[in-house]
Parts: sequence; structure tokens; C-alpha cells
Amino acid sequence: MPLSHRWTLTRYLIEERRRFPQASGDLNALLLDVSLACKAIARVVAFGELGDSLGQAAMAQGGGINVQGEEQKHLDVISNEIFLRMNGWNGHLAGLASEEMELPRQIEGAYPRGKYLLVFDPLDGSSNIDVNVSVGSIFSILRAPQAVVDSGRDVTEADFLQPGTTQVAAGYAIYGPTTMLMLTVGNGVAGFTLNPNLGEFVLTHPKIRVPEDTPEFAINSSNSRFWEPPVKRYVDECLAGRTGPRGKDFNTRWIASLVAEAHRILMRGGVFLYPRDTKDPTKPGRLRLLYEANPVGFLMEQAGGRASTGRQPVLGVTASALHQRVGFVFGSRNEVERIERYHQEPSGPDRGNPLFAERGLFRN
Repeated sequence: MPLSHRWTLTRYLIEERRRFPQASGDLNALLLDVSLACKAIARVVAFGELGDSLGQAAMAQGGGINVQGEEQKHLDVISNEIFLRMNGWNGHLAGLASEEMELPRQIEGAYPRGKYLLVFDPLDGSSNIDVNVSVGSIFSILRAPQAVVDSGRDVTEADFLQPGTTQVAAGYAIYGPTTMLMLTVGNGVAGFTLNPNLGEFVLTHPKIRVPEDTPEFAINSSNSRFWEPPVKRYVDECLAGRTGPRGKDFNTRWIASLVAEAHRILMRGGVFLYPRDTKDPTKPGRLRLLYEANPVGFLMEQAGGRASTGRQPVLGVTASALHQRVGFVFGSRNEVERIERYHQEPSGPDRGNPLFAERGLFRN
């Protein structure tokens, strides 16, 4: 399609709003502010080591350890501040919550308050910045509880503890060879590419669909000794290839950037596993439910894929804490459903032991 005929993000949102004549337009305005934050972060990331003045500004703010107990890169701090600055004043939000902040951020008294909540991971995959691997920003928009809207009170942690099924919109920006914005407002998934000449996100990937089947899976195999039996079974069967029970060869992928993994799967299919394991028994998973699993899960489900904890649909999980972690499996529907099925089946003999391997004429 010629560039002149492509829709901008603004045009796309206007067309989506027309499906709801009673809509106020607040959601559209909020999403455009989120996209502006992503453009600003894309510019900071693109400068890399050349952005000396930006780097010094970040040094002044400090890095250190965030609320997750993880090393906080200086770009994490900058990206978090950009999200807060771009979205804290517009009158569409009742409050914000970030992976980088222990508590929700209130709307300053000088600004009006709105009916939405914004949760975000300002710079996912920042540990890969030094090696120039694609990173991104993930966001989710929820409706604030009516009691918050009516009273205008400060938001609390409990106001954000909603299941993923209540999301109004979600998406991510990926900062790679091109900057892209992947978005759902509950009517499928659309992909937009940042046109640097226009400074606008332009619709380049309408109606994205995740293939139901895939020959690719992504998992951090260094954790294999901690995997639960259903995950080990699944991976072993994939690695067995054409001569194994699956009867086909699989390829392994692992980027260690959730945004990059999700983007690959939206573009060509695949399955991603960061399952619950026994490495740290105090944690029921490694990825954050509100900031990572819910928005990515919403995108996957809207694109025809599936998102799960391994045991149940991830969007059905009601958060019990702002920074709750979960096991996360998503991607091509048939593979995710197989993994869920393995978790539901009774534990059998050690499938890694050749004495118990299936054999004979009737092996599937």
C-alpha cells in the first residue's frame, strides 16, 4: 500500500472509536500520549553511548536496585520518568503503576483526574542494552474502580489488582532496527511502524494473526534442572525431533527480552515458556503479572494465540499484589494447549528415563 494511503495511529484510533458512538475520546487521547512516550524512549535508546548528556542525566538520578530486587539500568530510570511525565498531566488517568516503582504514582493536585489506570514496564529487556539487542516498553490500560472516579480519592494498590480480562487496551513498543508499536483495543491486533520522516506511527501490519501451529519454541534451558515434569516432558519431546513422539523437528529460540520474544511470535508464530520452577520456591514465576504477562497475554489472545500460566489462562488470574509474578507460556494456540494438557495429566513415570520411553509398533 502506498505510504499516502496508510493510516496513522491517530486515524486508526478514530476509526476504532466510531464503533462506540458514546465514547468520550479519552482512551484515544491517552493512547496517543503513551505512543508519544514510546517515541521519546526510542530516541533515547537509539543514541546509545552517543547520548552522553542523556547518560549524565540518568547518572544524576541514579540506578541501583529496583523494587523487584533487580539491577536498575540508568535507561530504566529515564524511561520511567518519560512515561510519568508524558501521562501524569493529561486528565485521563486516576493513577499509574510501574515495574520500577514500589507504590502507585498519584496524579498531582494541579492536574485533573480521569477514569483510567496505566500500568507499564518502561524498558523491558534493558539488560540487553549493552549488546544492542532489541528492547521495548510494555503497557496496559485498565478502568479505575467507579469509587475512585466518583470520589476523586488517591488510588491504592488494590485498585490495580484486576484480572487481565478487564484490560481496555494493551500493547508494546519495540526499539529495534525499526521502532514499532503493537496495539490492541479489544478488536484484534494492529502493528504500527514509526516513520522517522513524519514522526508518526503508521499502520503497516493490520489484523495480525498468530499461526496455530509452530516448529519454534523459546525457553531458557539453563534452568532445566529446576523445571517441573510437564515442562521437561514438553521440551524433551521437541528436542527428540522427527524421530520422537511429535514426529517433527523443532527449532529453539531464546533472546532474553520479552518484547522481542513476543514480537517474533506475533510476526511468525512460536511458543515462549518462562514457567514456574523450583529455582526459588518463594516465587510462583519470574515475570510480572500486571506489567508483562497481562498486556502480552491480551495481545496474544486478540491475535488468535493463547496465553497461560501453564495451568490456566493468564488473563483469568486476579492479581494479589502489585508486583506479583507468575509462570508464563504464550504463543501458537495448539502448542500452549498441549503444555496445559501436560500439566493437567497425572504424573507418570520419569519420561527422561529410557526404561520408561514409549516404544513398539503403536507409538504415536
